[in-house]
Amino acid sequence: MAYYPNTDDDRRDMLAAIGVKDFEELIKDIPQEVRLKGDLKIPPAMSELEVAKHLASLAGKNINTQDSVSFLGAGAYDHFIPSAVGALLGRSEFYTAYTPYQAEVSQGTLQAIYEYQTMICRLTGMDVSNASLYDAGSGLAEAALMAVAHTGRKKIVAAHPIHPFYLQVVRTYVHGQGFEIVEVAPRDGAADIVAVKKAVDGNTAAVLVQQPSFLGTLSDVFALGEVAHAGGALYVVDASPISLGLLAAPGEYGADVVVGEGQSLGISQSLGGPFLGIFAVKEALIRRLPGRLAGVTVDTEGARGFVLTLQTREQQIRREKATSNICTNEGLMMLASTIYMSLMGKQGIREVAEQSSAKAHYLADKIGKLRGFGVKYTQPFFNEFLVSTPVPAKTIIEAGLSKKILAGVDVEALLPSEKGLLVAVTEKRTRAELDEYVSFLKTFVK
Repeated sequence: MAYYPNTDDDRRDMLAAIGVKDFEELIKDIPQEVRLKGDLKIPPAMSELEVAKHLASLAGKNINTQDSVSFLGAGAYDHFIPSAVGALLGRSEFYTAYTPYQAEVSQGTLQAIYEYQTMICRLTGMDVSNASLYDAGSGLAEAALMAVAHTGRKKIVAAHPIHPFYLQVVRTYVHGQGFEIVEVAPRDGAADIVAVKKAVDGNTAAVLVQQPSFLGTLSDVFALGEVAHAGGALYVVDASPISLGLLAAPGEYGADVVVGEGQSLGISQSLGGPFLGIFAVKEALIRRLPGRLAGVTVDTEGARGFVLTLQTREQQIRREKATSNICTNEGLMMLASTIYMSLMGKQGIREVAEQSSAKAHYLADKIGKLRGFGVKYTQPFFNEFLVSTPVPAKTIIEAGLSKKILAGVDVEALLPSEKGLLVAVTEKRTRAELDEYVSFLKTFVK
């Protein structure tokens, strides 16, 4: 980004344009007692060259997955991104465009949204997808609101293990609205079907589950769907899109709403964002879909055209009856995932899933043979698993930095009720890197 400071002359001109003689007159209505007193200790001004060098030095302190071998997961994964994704995404007409409000003049953007929606439906086995939300957390929260609005009930049952950050977003969304969130503890690291069944009653609007779970385990999602529907609740599944190259699609086991984090579909980890929220539903729920929906039609001459079919916030018309406060979508990230999915295709995504899973199981088997280490839960997993360690996970993570190994996530830092090292493996990891990681872990064997 270019560096454009305002000069003293610029400031004088701006003040004169709004009819005040100086900055003090501009802020005269701000009480003295709330104004910041004393020296701000702002360092001396820099030239553009100096600022560029300073920012580059700060950025150089970041640890990245180009220079390190990453086993990080917990919602953000180090998948390979074909070079064509960045090349197309960097074109000015895409890179600089905001989500279209005068939508029909943006035919290229609407077509990309339409293609994205189509591919998400095929991936998840659902009937309708919106143009995307912000991330998996906002998707799960919007699903909870949708379920309450659709059923008229006030209770949400969360079948753990669900990512604690996602659930915190749900709590934030429903705060003050009189909703009840019942969290059901897991059993052996996966959703406890019996306990969920006991928690579901006539006031339950939705059952939420994450597949694979926050801990990487796979739950009996078919049985959970039956429990939700037997209680008259909507079944909401937070699914990993790459896992669907190998696992059953949520539409196959009765999901009413599917949400997910789309970062693994061609989006870099970028220190935590921006990411992409997947949101797809069965056709019966289309009128309650948050965000926006692109459709295809024909004009008066019979030519195909794309239109913004639904935008259910309708804040311009009847705000009090809106189903969501979201009226936009994560446009650039949506485009990245669309390019990625079109490049990879069905077989490519399946291969990524198969490689990630096979390599994760190879590593888990090796780790399980180290004294003091072990895979904590016996449940099946996809490409992520929780490791019991002979020393605190934090110690292993810190030691790995000097060896350019991002050893995993200290699960206790995110979920205090758990301990261990959460390890994720993607298709990028080689046999040599996996073996090197095992050798690194051996240094902690007591």
